[in-house]
Amino acid sequence: MKHAHDSHDARDGRRAHDGPLLHLLPGAGDEGGPDLLMTGIGQLCTLHVPELEAAGPRRGTGLGALGLVDGAALAVRNGRVLATGPQSEVLAALAQAAPVGPRTRVVDAGGRAVIPGFVDPHTHAVFGRWRQDEYERRVRGETYLEIAAAGGGINASVRDLRGRDEDELCALAASRLGEMLSWGTTTVEIKSGYGLSPDDEAKMLRAARRAAREAGLDAVLTCLAAHEVPPEYRDRRDQYVQLIVDTILPRVAREGLADRCDVFCEPTVFDLAQSETILRRAAELGLQLTVHADELEPFGGAALAARLGAASADHLIRIDEAGRAALAASSTVAVLLPGTVFTLGLKAYAPARAMVDDGCAVALATDFNPGSCPILAMPLILAIACTQMRLTPAEALTAATLNAAWALGRQDVCGSLAPGKRADFVLLDGPDFRLVPYRAGHNPVAGVFVGGQEIILNPGP
Repeated sequence: MKHAHDSHDARDGRRAHDGPLLHLLPGAGDEGGPDLLMTGIGQLCTLHVPELEAAGPRRGTGLGALGLVDGAALAVRNGRVLATGPQSEVLAALAQAAPVGPRTRVVDAGGRAVIPGFVDPHTHAVFGRWRQDEYERRVRGETYLEIAAAGGGINASVRDLRGRDEDELCALAASRLGEMLSWGTTTVEIKSGYGLSPDDEAKMLRAARRAAREAGLDAVLTCLAAHEVPPEYRDRRDQYVQLIVDTILPRVAREGLADRCDVFCEPTVFDLAQSETILRRAAELGLQLTVHADELEPFGGAALAARLGAASADHLIRIDEAGRAALAASSTVAVLLPGTVFTLGLKAYAPARAMVDDGCAVALATDFNPGSCPILAMPLILAIACTQMRLTPAEALTAATLNAAWALGRQDVCGSLAPGKRADFVLLDGPDFRLVPYRAGHNPVAGVFVGGQEIILNPGP
């Protein structure tokens, strides 16, 4: 879909601006000057394009509109973005409305680029041991389903996790989340799903919340008790669904353990009817919905997610035209996980280019987990998305920030550097955001700021 204010080259991140590049928080003079002022920004990707904001997550050519500003400055006050724009205009506006004072920390970006912090909307970061043995088996020719049938896969992690206590799981997860932060991720979704019992699912979610707090990331927690059928219910699938509906989800809601509910909707896991039963119960309990959909088969999971008003439908490797049409006509964000396809050695990726062209709202995530995707670095995910799924660098950046925030219901908090949003941003080690996917495998992060607070800051080039 073509937005009236997009230029013809919008997919490279640039657009025709009808209005000023300066954006200042309304009432900027009410609370004094900035706490942080970053100057000397060679290229600022704000993702803030006012004329597109009311339309929801970015679609079509809007996916590539980055709100780029060259020669920019960024001001932060009380953890929120105060002002962005050309440096001379920001400094002039601050001098009039919110003057820089002795408490303002000034950081020189040295001509480097700044982007919003990455938002990773699909991870399984709480687990015990890695499963490198399965990786080798896949390299030798065994399939994901064959390994699972032989006792590997998700249930291998279930057996391991059930034997570990909450403190150990928290420590393991905090270390991994800290590594994510070092690659520029500032908001992360974390799923349960390796417990598959009331107590173990609760243990996972408590560990996830503690780990995120210790690592310094903002976390959105998801109950994925419907990740697999545990061995003790293998021949009683409907009874396990009932356990989720009657016991696990009510406990999660009552104890405030999670924000969302997910279900692995596939013929070999939870069918459409079982998935809908679980999701409807979650909605009754006030949980946001998301779905593992159409990963292994074109099964109708995406259409189910759209029909139920889920925030996202994830994976979508095997989505068909009907599924794409359903997502395009809905507010459900399509979260694509190219790292999983890469790790599993599959040949076909989710049809990202067709989905964007059809009008779907596309986001990117790592799917970080010990089995099918041990990748936790969002820059590498962007590289795979560009080279293998043919997203442009600008589209991939939007998909990994603003649209990913929409997938988590956090669009008013993070994902762009709009005035008033939390000041989560990454100082890159080069002058151009396109270096992020171009230099696959390289960590492009020179600095990470969460709520305007410096978490990582490396010296200039």
